[in-house]
Amino acid sequence: MKLSTRSRYGIHAMYDLACQGPGEPQSIKAIAERQKIPEAYLEQLIGPLRKSGLVRSVRGAQGGYLLARPPEDITVGEVMRALEGDLNLIDCLSEEDACERACSCATRVVWRRVNDGLNQIVDGITLQDIIDDFEQNRSGKDTDTP
Repeated sequence: MKLSTRSRYGIHAMYDLACQGPGEPQSIKAIAERQKIPEAYLEQLIGPLRKSGLVRSVRGAQGGYLLARPPEDITVGEVMRALEGDLNLIDCLSEEDACERACSCATRVVWRRVNDGLNQIVDGITLQDIIDDFEQNRSGKDTDTP
């Protein structure tokens, strides 16, 4: 499985908004520059993120975009689903008629377990976790290594 550019850039943009704090709207141009995302592409991503209730817009000269909720309340899974739709690895997990062997497929249980594991992981990581992990790694206090 390969993560799409939509998800990668979307997560970068959401991380950027989370780092800026709750009261400072950020322009698409500023986010794009900091995260090295093409501005036109980022504009396409903001719409679904706003529609999903993950970001909100502020109008005016000092306007831009803010997270709609605190970073500890927004998961990577929510961001990915807003941009990609369901995170099913293969169609037969969500569409019964996608495969003629769906009911009798011996490997379907494997795909279901992999899919469920992936969803658990992305739903267990918040934007605040990304900030905290980055800061921890930057300061040399990596807790994941023995």
